[in-house]
Amino acid sequence: MITSIFKKSTPLNLSLVLFLIVSFFFIYQFQDLTWASNLVTIGNKMGVLLVLLGSIFFTNFIANKNGVSKDTAYVILFFFLFVIFFPSIFDKLDLVVSNFFIILALRRLISLQSLSASKEKIFDASLWIFIAAVFHFWSILYLVLVFISIMFHVARDYKNWLLPFIALFGVSILFISASIVFQFDGIDYLYEHVQTSFAINYFKSNYENAALSIYATVILFFIATVMGSLSNRPLVLHTTFKKILASLIIGIVVYLISANKSNDILLFTIAPLSMLAASHIEMPQIKLKQEMVLIVIILCSMFTFFSQL
Repeated sequence: MITSIFKKSTPLNLSLVLFLIVSFFFIYQFQDLTWASNLVTIGNKMGVLLVLLGSIFFTNFIANKNGVSKDTAYVILFFFLFVIFFPSIFDKLDLVVSNFFIILALRRLISLQSLSASKEKIFDASLWIFIAAVFHFWSILYLVLVFISIMFHVARDYKNWLLPFIALFGVSILFISASIVFQFDGIDYLYEHVQTSFAINYFKSNYENAALSIYATVILFFIATVMGSLSNRPLVLHTTFKKILASLIIGIVVYLISANKSNDILLFTIAPLSMLAASHIEMPQIKLKQEMVLIVIILCSMFTFFSQL
């Protein structure tokens, strides 16, 4: 029943998911309306919502454009369900913006498979990653994905290996210029954000702990199913799925090493996980199994969202 609603991407089901995202965003925000008395905080909240919506539809575009998902609405549905696992994401403009730039980088790296304009794609992806690192420093680890992509497709041209360093130089100049114009200490800013911590003892409630545990189980399930079925997928998509898996793993590492740790840092894993989940649901299989997987994830996401309000 539920899978039938989202098996085709139509204006109706896209509008339904859009309505759900906006509704859950405001359900969370209505807990404390002090932000509504200040234009700056209102702008901050609306910025989170708009960038998050952009991230969802960009992720859907990447999946459909590159054959990871068929013309369905599963990607945006899963993105929404995974976001509400951690409702505090709705308060984190810096994380949402950083993740948006990582999604832009992922789009360029996945499209590198066509081998057209490869240098431009490598440079663009590197540039987006360095800009993302300004908002959340450890997203800089996605540079590993750039070098993995170069190794997969264009390793023989040594110039491709130098392009990320050229992008670094460009973003460094922009960062230094911004620190001068806006009069903040760039060194202190970097020092504050480069801190690491492997401790996972930040939970404010048992419900946050439960959300993390359930989400970790979901990640393991979809990694296992996609890796187990990779040999049954078209050969041309193998490197694409490997890059998506690598992106998911890097997102987990970003979460593990980030200081001031919180569940919302797992936002970096949501785009690749949504694509893997949609790909799994779309595989030929018993319909009851599809329904069960989707229903379980819906129930888990609803429980974790409302329990953390």
